[in-house]
Amino acid sequence: MLYDAPGPRGRRRNLVLTVVFAVVLVVLAYLAFRKFDEKGQFDAALWEPFLRADVWINLILPGLWNTLSAAATAALIAVPFGFVFGIARLSEQAWIRLPAAAVVEFFRAIPLLIMIFFAQYGGSAVFGLTVTSFSAVVFGLVMYNGSVLAEIVRAGISSLPRGQTEAALAIGLRKSQAMRLILLPQAVTVMMPAIVSQLVVLLKDTALGFIVAYEDLLNAGARILPANFRNLIPSVIVMAIIYILINVAVGLVAGWLEKRSRRSRKTTAKPVAPPDSMTVAAAP
Repeated sequence: MLYDAPGPRGRRRNLVLTVVFAVVLVVLAYLAFRKFDEKGQFDAALWEPFLRADVWINLILPGLWNTLSAAATAALIAVPFGFVFGIARLSEQAWIRLPAAAVVEFFRAIPLLIMIFFAQYGGSAVFGLTVTSFSAVVFGLVMYNGSVLAEIVRAGISSLPRGQTEAALAIGLRKSQAMRLILLPQAVTVMMPAIVSQLVVLLKDTALGFIVAYEDLLNAGARILPANFRNLIPSVIVMAIIYILINVAVGLVAGWLEKRSRRSRKTTAKPVAPPDSMTVAAAP
């Protein structure tokens, strides 16, 4: 816990602050609505394209498909990448631990936008390869998010009591067997919230594909639709709603998986915090 549970005075103070901030948010939302209305952003003509089947079939749905395709492909590669390098960082062998740490720290330190840009233009200029925008986006997503997932995996396994490993070794299991049969099943449950949070980040990061002209959902909503119908604000609002619905669906599925996993496994470790709030300990 980051702070003690509040007492009666603390709960009253929190309630007052909650009400105040809620009122402020309502006022800001109303002012934003008024400004949009004054600028004519709620005119029916600007929203009419979203009632047309051809707009959805030819623009929005293909962009959504490209976004989901890039996110799914990157997630299917990044998750195993994270587990492999996260476990490698816990190895007692320096020749395994140190290169894994170097790879993870290197790709965590580089902005994702630069990796996507370099994957396409650097691959062509330096290596003479023809890299599609889809491949460039997936490469950047895998290397960055896979490195973050590696730290989540390392933190999740490290959060388990040391006695788990000692007991496994005491009954004759090898270290690899202890990791596979004892630690990983418990750690997956512990890491689930943080892993899902990072996969949501991965999904949103597909929008950075604009640097290589990837035809994703954001490209359809912020470039193509406004260029044809001059409705930038309504288009961005609709795209934001679609992103929110997708991420909420991912969160609900992940919550269901976590509850099901916790019913089938018992662990004494606490869940790993999501990446935004997690402070990862330095590797030995």
